Amino acid sequence: MVKDTTEPSAKVLLSAIHQLAHEKSIDEEVILEMLKDAMANAAAKFYRNEGEFEVEISEETGTIDIAAVKTVVEEVEDPSIEISLTDAIELDESVSIGDRMRFPKDKSEMGRIAANAAKQVIVQKVREFERFNIYKEFEGRINEVVNVTVRRFERGSIIVDMGKTEGVIRRENMLPRERYNVGDRIRAVIIEIQKTGDVQVELSRTDPKLLIKLFEMEVPEVYDGTVMIRNIVREPGDRSKIAVFSNENDVDPIGACVGVAGSRIKAVLKELRGEKIDVIKFEDDIEHFAMNAMSPSKVLRMSIVDRNEKRLEAIVSEEQYSLAIGTHGQNVRLASKLVGWTIDVKKEADKKNEIMAQMGGHKDDLSGPPRDPANGTPISDMPGIGVKTEAKLAASGYTSVETIASATVEELSDVSGFGHKSAEKLLLKAKKFLEGEAE
Repeated sequence: MVKDTTEPSAKVLLSAIHQLAHEKSIDEEVILEMLKDAMANAAAKFYRNEGEFEVEISEETGTIDIAAVKTVVEEVEDPSIEISLTDAIELDESVSIGDRMRFPKDKSEMGRIAANAAKQVIVQKVREFERFNIYKEFEGRINEVVNVTVRRFERGSIIVDMGKTEGVIRRENMLPRERYNVGDRIRAVIIEIQKTGDVQVELSRTDPKLLIKLFEMEVPEVYDGTVMIRNIVREPGDRSKIAVFSNENDVDPIGACVGVAGSRIKAVLKELRGEKIDVIKFEDDIEHFAMNAMSPSKVLRMSIVDRNEKRLEAIVSEEQYSLAIGTHGQNVRLASKLVGWTIDVKKEADKKNEIMAQMGGHKDDLSGPPRDPANGTPISDMPGIGVKTEAKLAASGYTSVETIASATVEELSDVSGFGHKSAEKLLLKAKKFLEGEAE
């Protein structure tokens, strides 16, 4: 009998399975099942789908047995997969209806073409299994910051080496003005896993989660949960605002994030190539939180304009107006995104004129009893007096704290929107303020 040179020896086959399992991190039983399926498909192609085939591989000896399988039936409809009970009993008296009978095939008949076909199926299945394993591994690593190496560039994107697979940083996920060379190391956050074809990991340098992870790395209080990051908004490569609060009263959240002499935040700034970061203290009171969010500008007053539409109004001095708005509106835009409310910024003088116009009066044409405000203390210096209240008082001729303190309760009660009790409180407040006892 001529030896079949297309079939590997049992020893070689088992050794190959063991090596493949080790290299691809695939269980040997899974590879054996792949091999069985591949051989069965090859047999089906060789015999032109004339029947159903099963393959058995001995895990001890490595020998391969291929057999056609037929089901025992009373009346045969498809002779390629069925055998009559009468014919089956002639082969095996113990069979009954529904049993499956195996009919061994000579492997040598299948030849090298069938063997190559089986090999291709195995290679394909191993690749699919590899992709599945890689996908499952990285699926659990989304939002993780990784250090990767630049491998090459494709149509504006950076392809990076991630060990078992490749990652991609697309142009829109890079910081502006960043430039890299092949071999450079990059720190980025995993944001998505693409499963089309080979597994490709999407990374980003612009995602806010990168900033969160960097603060976790540099600030122990953030890592252990003592300081919590409530929200982050970014204009990547330019400016970010991060809202933080502390779960412990004796821990300053801003100080913890900045570090001694800015040591902690400097490490984050260096990684982000100098992107400016405003660390903001989060507060439950939306007006106070919004005032904090407008940093580095100083806001005189913040008030809710429309709670349903989530609109706020920030009043700033002439000197602080440009800083409050920011370059191309960046500061107020980021502050609005951070608090989740629209913030309208107005100059203090413009707001006063606006209120005067709404009330039908003007600063230089005031009605009411004559008062001499020369060298008087501005009403705005008195705590607890808003712009609208100041405008109402001015419209009635009370343009300084002194003019209020010299009035009577009855006179102040004539001011629009003031009752007797409000007038009493205002008069007492003005007198105490002038005496240096302001509450």
